[in-house]
Amino acid sequence: MDDAGTLSSWQAPKGTTRGGQPRYSDLAIETALTLGLVFGLPLRQAERFVTSVLNLIGLDLPVPDHTTLSRRANKPRAPKRLHDDRIPQSGPVHVLIDSTGLQVYGASQWLEEKHGAKSRRGWRKLALDADSDDIMAHVVTDQDAGDASQVEPLLEQIDLLIGQFTADGAYDGEPTYDTVTRHSADAAVVIPPRATAVERPDSDPSSQRNRHIAAINANGRMKWQAETGYGKRSLVETAIGRYKSIIGGRLRARSFAAQQTEVTLGCAILNRMLGLRTAEIRSLQYGSRIAPASKTASRLRYDHCTNVPPASSRVSGCPADEDQPRTPASSSP
Repeated sequence: MDDAGTLSSWQAPKGTTRGGQPRYSDLAIETALTLGLVFGLPLRQAERFVTSVLNLIGLDLPVPDHTTLSRRANKPRAPKRLHDDRIPQSGPVHVLIDSTGLQVYGASQWLEEKHGAKSRRGWRKLALDADSDDIMAHVVTDQDAGDASQVEPLLEQIDLLIGQFTADGAYDGEPTYDTVTRHSADAAVVIPPRATAVERPDSDPSSQRNRHIAAINANGRMKWQAETGYGKRSLVETAIGRYKSIIGGRLRARSFAAQQTEVTLGCAILNRMLGLRTAEIRSLQYGSRIAPASKTASRLRYDHCTNVPPASSRVSGCPADEDQPRTPASSSP
């Protein structure tokens, strides 16, 4: 984009109503907030950081001040959609769902740190859907909202057909099954029933929950997990850990609307980082003309051999290993 296009996108379009007119577009506000999240900067420091970046690249653009960023962060924003190159082109998706707590730093935490006063911590639940390591949907609620009640708001953000829906036991219940089947009639729902769950004789014979209970009673819970692929739920736990390690486990914003904006931008940042990582891995694979056995094997091999393409003579192994001295096997006397 040239300077003229950047300038036009940075400034807010002229309003058609009376009163004060916004000076900065949503792009300018989201850019400053995103850079602040990536580098862990408060709003005042993010303002100066954006100013320095624009000066380095030679763009003479006004930068939103920290008070404007704080005020505009309260504007409701729709969840960021995946880029076209990250959307599956064929077949339904496998949706994994889980929730976690994000700490809210407020006056009670200040009193606890300053004077040692005991207070209840406020938390926000972050529900994530992840398929192929991407965050497809998210919902921020207060600490009193139940996990199962957020399934429908999450699925409303997913336009693709669902092939399998996997969640932990907190989502067990017929309302969750009904919500998923309304979204995708042929979706397989994999949720471990409670230990005290029993088959309901008056329910539909095709009830997936009854089949899960019967399979667990007949073969055990571990075999049921292996047959249904329940172990893939660990991917969403990894996504939550990735969010907390990169973005942080504490919300910086104070108002609930600004906290929703913060989580929306944080999920978009992680998806963008994953897209760049996948593109780099794909370039290494195409350069070596090797089709990996699976995406997981390719990811593990790339993490082990950073910036080194796999050897063309074999699929497994690391070419860097060939340069390392081998320790001779010890022989018994």
